[in-house]
Amino acid sequence: MQKTKNERIVADNLADLYQKAANRFESLPAFATRENALQWKPVSFRELCNQGLDLATGLIDLGVEARDHVGLFGDNRFEWILSDYAVQFCGAADVPRGRDVSDNELEYIVTHAGIEVCFVETEVLQNRLLHMKQKLPGLREIIVLDPKAQVKEGVRKLKDILNTGARLRSEGDTRVFGRIKGIRPDDLFTLIYTSGTTGRPKGVMLTHANMISQTRNLPGIHNPNDRTLSVLPVWHVFERVIEMYTISFGGCTYYSSIQTLGTDMINVEPTFMASAPRLWEKIHEKIWKGVKSSHPVRQVLFHIAYFLSRQYKVSESFLNKRFLEIRKKPWWELMFLFPFHLVRWLIVLPWYGFFNAAVLERIRLSAGGSLAATISGGGALPIHIDRFFNYVGIPVLEGYGLTETSPVISVRPKLNLVVGSVGPPIKDTQVRILDVETGQVLFPNKDLPYEGRSMRGEIQVRGPQVMAGYYKDEELTKDAFQDGWFRTGDLGMMTHNDCLKILGRSKATIVLSSGENVEPEPIEMRLQQSQYIDQCMVVGQDQKSLGVLIVPVLEAFRLNGKQPDSLEDLVLNKEAVQVIRQEIRRLISISSGFKNYELIRDFRLLDRSFRVGHELTNLFKVKRHVVAAEFNNVIQDLFLNGSNKNM
Repeated sequence: MQKTKNERIVADNLADLYQKAANRFESLPAFATRENALQWKPVSFRELCNQGLDLATGLIDLGVEARDHVGLFGDNRFEWILSDYAVQFCGAADVPRGRDVSDNELEYIVTHAGIEVCFVETEVLQNRLLHMKQKLPGLREIIVLDPKAQVKEGVRKLKDILNTGARLRSEGDTRVFGRIKGIRPDDLFTLIYTSGTTGRPKGVMLTHANMISQTRNLPGIHNPNDRTLSVLPVWHVFERVIEMYTISFGGCTYYSSIQTLGTDMINVEPTFMASAPRLWEKIHEKIWKGVKSSHPVRQVLFHIAYFLSRQYKVSESFLNKRFLEIRKKPWWELMFLFPFHLVRWLIVLPWYGFFNAAVLERIRLSAGGSLAATISGGGALPIHIDRFFNYVGIPVLEGYGLTETSPVISVRPKLNLVVGSVGPPIKDTQVRILDVETGQVLFPNKDLPYEGRSMRGEIQVRGPQVMAGYYKDEELTKDAFQDGWFRTGDLGMMTHNDCLKILGRSKATIVLSSGENVEPEPIEMRLQQSQYIDQCMVVGQDQKSLGVLIVPVLEAFRLNGKQPDSLEDLVLNKEAVQVIRQEIRRLISISSGFKNYELIRDFRLLDRSFRVGHELTNLFKVKRHVVAAEFNNVIQDLFLNGSNKNM
């Protein structure tokens, strides 16, 4: 088959999608597993579908019923997606989670979801489940994904279930096709327990209709020539929807990891991928580190190239009406700015063309050279990172959504790439903005100027991607909706070019003792623009003023002449404390747009980083309640020992 079609599969459910993909794309590679830097083991759409049908038949023989909940605990690997195929073909729903899940969460999820059959990736996960078996009387089957694992007595290997299913099908067993026919659009395809930034996991019920709406409505033009690099946790709905989306147009997904990402981006040359803001922050740090350590002539050339690119891109965005329009510009201002941007664009164009090819192309090659677009999600992309990559020619299409919305609510397409926004709502999705205090609809509201554009409030959503509810929690489900609209808990506004801009998290709001409400995320994003600040969290609930916990960048201090051996050394280093103090004053000030009560009055340096699975979720969001508990003594010291100790 020629790899030229540019048409997505239209399916009724995920099992239907998997079968149609096998019929259309046949021998084309669907997924590829890394064997070494230059060698990947592919599996075709047809082969994957057949193996999925075999494994599903084996699961049916084990007693898995339609609409059962099947555990799927593990990280990115081919056996994970194979197991997902099998669960969907059974007409069941999987309950996924990464292998870094804590014992308490593991026990809670298995019990709450009523899991009887469970896939686990590793020998370690197998042993952890066996150790708590007495607390899990309903769990009757454990299946290990890793073919190299040593399984214990009573535990099954994935290969054995697969072989059993293949034998049964060869003998004429067709039960799996009956299951597929019985799948309804409102059946669950997955039950995802959120890692959560604020407490106990919640079981988000997502249906086949939810996921199919995403594969149908995500913007973009792709075909079977596309290569997707998978690096985010596959159990998270953002990575998962990108994999389903890639299946729908016949692309191949390559399973990578954070450790091998740099090499894999160069060798695979992905054309498309899902990513998190933290990934681009790390790449940004690596690029700037390379620039600073290069020959002075190369440094000058890079700065010239970046300057020209910035002038070119800003003017191009204005001329194409792709600038962030928070304030409605009057016609006379646009008329005045138009000739300026046109002249600047024409003057810069030839110089930009030369330096773009001679200098910036090397930067793009570090991302594989073929990356047509990446969707960044799972958190806010710092504006300086956003601008940098889009200026150097690596289009980062920031998106917005939640697990409860499958997840994409909005994303900026390449043809409408408005830096600083998360783009317009995707097809079939309605967004409204409500005043948090009064409940008034601010947008769309015909009685307000410009129908409420630029007015700040809570984002609420209605569309086919919105979840069915929280499993076994009617009260929480009821609280999550208002008049049929899902309450995201995020603050935002609709710009005058109809793009959504995220302003923070209403649920993360800090209320000072003066009664002032402070959104910490814009302050944190601003602070993380500093080369000396790696991670931070603003604190101050019920206090007179704000403080901040800061994890400094060890390497940045080393590059600037200081020689600390560890973060512990930096915490005790008076010069390092002074540097951070100056950075806070520079970044968070009245002159830079912050109100007086938003200023940082004190800070503390932390002697270790926030860790994924502990203080951070898998998408690098700060678990504020965990950080508050872990560093409770530091926070108490910050506020009890004088608010001006450091500032």
